[in-house]
Amino acid sequence: MGNPCADFDGYRQFVVATLQQLKWLDGREIERSERIQALQDFPVVEQQIREQEKAYCLKRAKDKEETQRKLQEEENEGEKEGRHTGFDGRWYTDIGATLPSSEESKDDVQAPEIQEGECKKKKLDNGEDDLEFWNKPSLYTPESRLETLRHMEKQRKDQEKLSEKKKKVKPPRVLISENGRALNVNEPKLDFSLRDDEKRNQIVLDLAVYRYMDTSLIDVDVQPTYVRVMVKGKPFQLVLPAEVKPDSSSARRAQTTGHLVVYMPKVGEVITGCQGMSKPVKSTADSSREQTDKRSQQMERLEVDPSKRAFPDVANIVQEKRHTPRRVQAEPKIMPSEEDPDFEDNPEVPPLI
Repeated sequence: MGNPCADFDGYRQFVVATLQQLKWLDGREIERSERIQALQDFPVVEQQIREQEKAYCLKRAKDKEETQRKLQEEENEGEKEGRHTGFDGRWYTDIGATLPSSEESKDDVQAPEIQEGECKKKKLDNGEDDLEFWNKPSLYTPESRLETLRHMEKQRKDQEKLSEKKKKVKPPRVLISENGRALNVNEPKLDFSLRDDEKRNQIVLDLAVYRYMDTSLIDVDVQPTYVRVMVKGKPFQLVLPAEVKPDSSSARRAQTTGHLVVYMPKVGEVITGCQGMSKPVKSTADSSREQTDKRSQQMERLEVDPSKRAFPDVANIVQEKRHTPRRVQAEPKIMPSEEDPDFEDNPEVPPLI
């Protein structure tokens, strides 16, 4: 299929007589009578085939010359267009010295309309040329295939130019307002969670970054009032509920989910559980010592003078013991130890009695 020799007169007889071992040709069986007839007519058929071969070779040489001439003309036309067009692809002439200012303004107003009309006209012309090219019968030659490839490449370049013109330039994303206030921005459209860790006095940001994305494509910037994360050039910015320390902040990637976790300590003294436990235990011990010292100073001895009372006042002894029970001394032993991780001191809760 597509072999130009199949169009020659006497092609089948020549092949049948030349290839005697061939049994089928072009989907049809070669009979014995056909082979005998082909062998008898072979000298005449061979001469015809050789003449047609020479004519075909001359035709192919002319086709190649014609193709080269067309390519040269197209290249020359492209060079001429490049000389007479500007960077925007439009024809230009220096008419500033001849036209008055009013006419210049009119031309400026009418320029977009003219450009739109030219674009529409070019589209129609290109569509008609394209239909004409594809409806034209093509020869099975290398030149025709190369011409098809050039035509497709030209169409692709024209479409790229149109798409570049239609492409709108997006304005840069505003991250900081004119008055200096940071804005919340989530251009990469990632899920996130922001929580306040009161136990460690820090703010934790969990950003659902893509699991298999390289960490080099992520840039984290922590400021006292906001945090900014650039994910593949797209900004994610979040205003923080409290002021943080940028120098003490840290960022990590989760090994299982790939999320980005940013730890931002708050400004102020960091209170931990261990530091808070030592203070109340110490204060309770001091208070118990002070109470014992006061009791020792205020201790009154029983009056045993027989002239005043014949027996000691038992009621006063019992009342004194009620005010100073012995359980108060054992109170520090019941307090939880500093090693207990669940202990949390609250100064508003009164001590146990």
